[in-house]
Amino acid sequence: MSTSDQYLTIESSSFGEYKDRGSKFLAYAYPATREEEWQLALEAVKKLHPKARHHCYAFRLGQDGNTFRANDDGEPSGSAGRPILGQIDSYGLINIMVIVVRYFGGTKLGVPGLIAAYKGSTKAALDEAAIVEKTVQQVYEFRFPYAIMSAVMNASKKANCAVLRQEFTMDGCLELAFPRSEAAEEIWKFKARVAGVSLEEIKLTDKEIPGLEINFLRTV
Repeated sequence: MSTSDQYLTIESSSFGEYKDRGSKFLAYAYPATREEEWQLALEAVKKLHPKARHHCYAFRLGQDGNTFRANDDGEPSGSAGRPILGQIDSYGLINIMVIVVRYFGGTKLGVPGLIAAYKGSTKAALDEAAIVEKTVQQVYEFRFPYAIMSAVMNASKKANCAVLRQEFTMDGCLELAFPRSEAAEEIWKFKARVAGVSLEEIKLTDKEIPGLEINFLRTV
């Protein structure tokens, strides 16, 4: 898995198909960064193909390579999920899920045939996908009172970040994503802008800004 700030994934969903001796294997690839996303994708495919005999899948999420799963969904052990995951890894992709739906054609393919089919259908889907390079980001939540909203919003506009969510109820809330290698420095700059002091001063004093709460949420 990648240890830099860049990684490869797919830009949007894609589809591939593989046929062997009457059996049809339909592969759906989806970008995903969180567990909830792959679960929703699996539910959607099952609703789309409720009569299919198998809905096998694999995913690899996160930057450390430890968040992955390979599921055979009733196929012989190691004949479906692992081949799907193997294709994901052969393309060097992360933050991705592939689901392969099988319609049985009446002839058993054997384990070698199944491995070839699940690999082939996954490859077909990934060959159709737009593979893109993305930057690893760290997501932080900023909570603040309305008294400093103007300063906070101004700081967010000047920061090297993406605004993922903003919410204004009893307090203001921003969810911001920073490039991982720049996150610590960008947060120092953010605090300095809100406080109206220099970067050197905020680092030296670690001045408290009344009402401003900054919480790390996740890496994507």
